[in-house]
Amino acid sequence: MNTNWKERISPTVNAIPPSGIRRFFDIAAEMEDVVSLGVGEPDFVTPWSIRESCVYGLEHGYTSYTANRGLLELREEIVRLQQRRFALDYDAAENVLVTVGVSEALDLAMRAVLSPGDEVLIPEPCYVSYGACAALAGGKAVPVPARIENEFRITPEDLEAHLTPRTKLLLIGYPNNPTGAIMSRPELMAIAQFAEQHDLIVISDEIYGDLTYGAEEHVCFAALPGMQERTILLNGFSKAYAMTGWRIGYALANPVIIAAMTKIHQYTMLCAPITAQIAGIEALRHGEKYMKKIVSEYDKRRRLIYDGLTKMGLECFEPKGAFYIFPSIRSTGYTSEEFAENLLMSEHVALVPGNAFGACGEGYIRCSYATSVDKISEALARIEHFLQNHKK
Repeated sequence: MNTNWKERISPTVNAIPPSGIRRFFDIAAEMEDVVSLGVGEPDFVTPWSIRESCVYGLEHGYTSYTANRGLLELREEIVRLQQRRFALDYDAAENVLVTVGVSEALDLAMRAVLSPGDEVLIPEPCYVSYGACAALAGGKAVPVPARIENEFRITPEDLEAHLTPRTKLLLIGYPNNPTGAIMSRPELMAIAQFAEQHDLIVISDEIYGDLTYGAEEHVCFAALPGMQERTILLNGFSKAYAMTGWRIGYALANPVIIAAMTKIHQYTMLCAPITAQIAGIEALRHGEKYMKKIVSEYDKRRRLIYDGLTKMGLECFEPKGAFYIFPSIRSTGYTSEEFAENLLMSEHVALVPGNAFGACGEGYIRCSYATSVDKISEALARIEHFLQNHKK
């Protein structure tokens, strides 16, 4: 009996494409001398004091489950951080859920609030998981294109054009992956008024909130007037503290939403790993000085890659946050995937085609500058050589 196993898979899962980020790195993994500007992972090692806290925990036998919502000590530190930075008042017992990275927090938030057919407004280009999480929760992702002419910022008018009676959620992520865009307080205030006017729940993914440059300061969406109650605020430790592999994040929201998210978390994950939670406590108590050094280094790399790409003649929006740049390659005549594939094969530079982040990302590529100055310089030299010698 020949079984068609693909037919046995959920149609929802079958309809979701594999991550567009991973395809080129599977190819690159089989090649030698590849310079990668692809995966958004800091090249820094987690600061020693954070690692040491886990060694101490293991030596003292901290290897058990924690409360489903996470160690109370960690939740209290998260609450103190929000109060200190944004004057937000949360209750550690009722408003905080510690998760296995921001990715789990996003999944839980979607599943907790979406009913079949509910629509989610998602500004694009955006992180690859957003649309997939909406679909897996039974919802419908509704892309809202952001334009380079507006520095990839979104406006109420952009959102209004895609609003329907089924719209329930607005999902925003600033500083933005993949564009490096940020939004100012007045711009976010306009979005907040839109959300209130249409009674939308807002998921605000602020994992890159600590990574802003120059005079730019991150504006927390939940801290805007009237937004705390309707906002599910997501954040974590991966980017600013170089803790990607620890898989530790958190969500802050009103007690009803956190209780619903916790219910799913109880059945699917139980709790985040205790060692990662101990690391999170140390990061919040003593990690700020390390974080500031990391951000300063990213800023140097940001200026290097922006100057290099613009001198080649590629149209670039100067990123103000995160650690990505999103240059246009339309002038080359290549599609995003053609450019990425040809560059990888001929020059051994790995990056991500812009269409991995939504249809409006076509004509762009994403480059991460979370790698060393030497590697960025080498990648820029190879990209310039490609542009000079592989015209379409």
